[in-house]
Amino acid sequence: MKRITLFLSTVLLTLGMSAQISAPAPSPTSTLEQKVGLTDVTVEYSRPSMRGRTIFGNLVPYNELWRTGANENTKITFSDDVKIGDQTLKAGTYAIFTKPGEQSWEVIFYSDTNNWGTPQSWDDAKVAAKTTAEVHSMEMDVETFTITLDDLHNNGATLGIIWDNTYVGVPFTVPTQEKAMASIDRVMNGPGANDYYAAASYYLEEGKDLEKASKWIDKAVEMNPDGFWIMRKQSLIYAQLGKKDKAIEAAKNSLAAAKKAGNQDYVKLNQDSLKEWGAM
Repeated sequence: MKRITLFLSTVLLTLGMSAQISAPAPSPTSTLEQKVGLTDVTVEYSRPSMRGRTIFGNLVPYNELWRTGANENTKITFSDDVKIGDQTLKAGTYAIFTKPGEQSWEVIFYSDTNNWGTPQSWDDAKVAAKTTAEVHSMEMDVETFTITLDDLHNNGATLGIIWDNTYVGVPFTVPTQEKAMASIDRVMNGPGANDYYAAASYYLEEGKDLEKASKWIDKAVEMNPDGFWIMRKQSLIYAQLGKKDKAIEAAKNSLAAAKKAGNQDYVKLNQDSLKEWGAM
């Protein structure tokens, strides 16, 4: 058997072939994709683990530039210009570098992403934005380095960096209002019922001009008189405007249409609102 194994190894070496060993990476790669408002955000990074080591102040020294992960640069991509504090970060891909401290971290978005670890020669001209993030201590340890996109809302989110018992968060804002308003203005040149409904819904959610929203939702109802979900939104807009009689009328119309369509969710929503408004 030994002779056979030795013979096969010799043949493989002669042919220029070598065995490929499959083993888990010590710092596996991860990709995080998230829609924030109307902006696509992608984070690509490697994830080292603690493995019994002391992380901050030891493996990752305080007040020194850190790659913020392992292996190649940790990268974040924004499909639109975003705001980090009062700084505009142009659409594109950036390396995330940090200088961890005991009380706060400096977080740097760097335009050169082609480094293994930190750049051999730092270039301040490549710093696209930087900010300071407060350190929050957690009651539990997180074994594996983790990046999150949390606190999602229409106009922004928080880039979270988590490892050991440490969390830092970097809020950023996205141009949702500008994009939504441009889309609404563009579509309103020739809108259909769904366009009027979407525009009115956005205005209601963002607390914008509700008189204008009521005109749009009335148009949507006119174009789709069986749309119980549209009439439901109509009732909420009129309720927000303080026009209780119109809100009740719209809710009753939505209730009837929902019963006809067999949609029990909207039946209950309308019944609850009518009870709240003293109409049932």
